[in-house]
Amino acid sequence: MTEMYPIFLKLEARPVLVVGAGKVAWRKAEALLAAGAELTVVAPQVCPELNQLADSFTLHRREWQPSDCDGALLVIAATGDSKINARIRECARKAGALVNAVDDPPNCDFYLPAVARVGELRVAVSTQGKAPLIAGQLRRFLEQNLPGELAELVELISAEREKVLASDMSEEERIKYLKAFLAAELEKRDLQL
Repeated sequence: MTEMYPIFLKLEARPVLVVGAGKVAWRKAEALLAAGAELTVVAPQVCPELNQLADSFTLHRREWQPSDCDGALLVIAATGDSKINARIRECARKAGALVNAVDDPPNCDFYLPAVARVGELRVAVSTQGKAPLIAGQLRRFLEQNLPGELAELVELISAEREKVLASDMSEEERIKYLKAFLAAELEKRDLQL
């Protein structure tokens, strides 16, 4: 398998389609809404959890149609049917969208990583679609073991970085200064990265 390219996407106000409306689709929809995506869900039946969020997105209670992919940046196929997922992928690709077919790697253009969160810090874990259970375990391990102080440190370094970027320092001077600043803050907190 070719190496995958990791990326964090800004999805605010970007069109995303989810096909399917079960528990898996609900979890995907929650994450997409948190990212600010302009979400559309297409499914004949909707689970209660997703139905509670229905005011936050466009919902079409019907079977998926190829034209549903038109204009989407991303498509999440959460149908549980690899034949339908393959058709969704084909139509999405024609429309210029990337597809993630849940638990169906042959019909995926990308995989969604397990993401550990500590404040604004995000650590994404992927097994390239081969063992999502391991990625999930590692995510939980990281969330339990990464020091909570990292959230504060991210904010502190971010503020310092903004000041340095506004200065007349050269790029080399900025990098040197920020590395020294980070090292001092880590030492002050007795943290090792």
